[in-house]
Amino acid sequence: MKRLRAAVAAVALTTATLAALPAAAPPPAVAAVAPAAAAAPVRPAAATDWSTAVVESTMARYTPSTVGGWSYPVGLYLYGQYLTYRRTQDARYLAYIKDYVDRFVKSDGSIDQSFNSLDSMQAGRLLVILHHETGQDRYRKAAQKIRDRLNTYPRTSDGGFWHADASSRAHQLWSDGVYMVNPFLVEYGKEFGDSAYTDDEAARQLAVYGGHLQVASGLLRHAYDESRSASWADPVTGLAPEHWCRAVGWYAMAVVNVLDAIPVNQPRRPQLLTIFGRLAAALEKYQDPATGRWFQVIDKGGRGDNWTETSCSSMFTYALSRGAQQHYLDPHYTDVARRGYRGVLAELSVGSDGRTDLAGISVGTNVGDFAYYVARTRATDDFHGLGAFLIMNEQLRGESVS
Repeated sequence: MKRLRAAVAAVALTTATLAALPAAAPPPAVAAVAPAAAAAPVRPAAATDWSTAVVESTMARYTPSTVGGWSYPVGLYLYGQYLTYRRTQDARYLAYIKDYVDRFVKSDGSIDQSFNSLDSMQAGRLLVILHHETGQDRYRKAAQKIRDRLNTYPRTSDGGFWHADASSRAHQLWSDGVYMVNPFLVEYGKEFGDSAYTDDEAARQLAVYGGHLQVASGLLRHAYDESRSASWADPVTGLAPEHWCRAVGWYAMAVVNVLDAIPVNQPRRPQLLTIFGRLAAALEKYQDPATGRWFQVIDKGGRGDNWTETSCSSMFTYALSRGAQQHYLDPHYTDVARRGYRGVLAELSVGSDGRTDLAGISVGTNVGDFAYYVARTRATDDFHGLGAFLIMNEQLRGESVS
């Protein structure tokens, strides 16, 4: 393991970065967690590096072999770990990611995945990252399998990728799906000189999805069924009945990643900025004034059985902060993001074992009605929440939490 860590550190490229990734920040001055002897959970303090605390806690809980299979929640978490690695240059963090990916990618670049769903493609970002960091061609070959799969992947009549190539998902666009493939696409294009295709495709997907899913309020519905045959689909519009927060969070993060990557003169850029601007205004409207977080069903916070959810709150906080920073949004959204950041940090604590715990995270969720969403299990340290937290924290760390 020591040899692997040394090898990874030796080949890490420190002078080039992927276009869609935010700029690295200076190393933290403090990287501490509460001592193991603490009797009660410790709430966040601004001086603590909560990204490294979450990564160290998660690495202590799971090895690269036990962290889970090839999946988008693990892929999301490890992408957040990679952002923490880029800032800290702690080679253990990159070695852990490499050990995980090498369970699935053979030395010849083959990978035992059919990529018949958008969900299965999200962890492909790690393939691009590892090629970028190590130069090993097997990661390019594995990533190309996803790129090539899109040539035959099923689409709606206006070109939107189905959520999955399965009868139960036929003709359906889920807000979740744009994050599963489009950040990968723009990063793949940058790394392998395919941006002419990937930038256009990623922008097209976000435009098609946004055109169907965004309603007059500016929020997006969870899903759309072109065939109107799904049990949840409105017979006229084809839309799902509710605005589930994490589905909308996936879209918000994806549109930021794609806007960061595509050229300023990309033809669909104005449409994406309009969609994002309308969404941001709605998010500001529906932010919970008491906690700074957002509700599981975004626009129904007044109902007593609704609850604020941590993963989507992290996603919205990241997207609004980055959007304001990049001038996609009005600067005042920085303050909206800061309120969200404080709200998410309030769900983080350090237990008597010295490890972090992040609470209030919805487990994986299909399309449903209000009762279904609010009845979902509220988990602690679920990877959906940990990954979103790291992405958010790397964007906002150092902001005031008072």
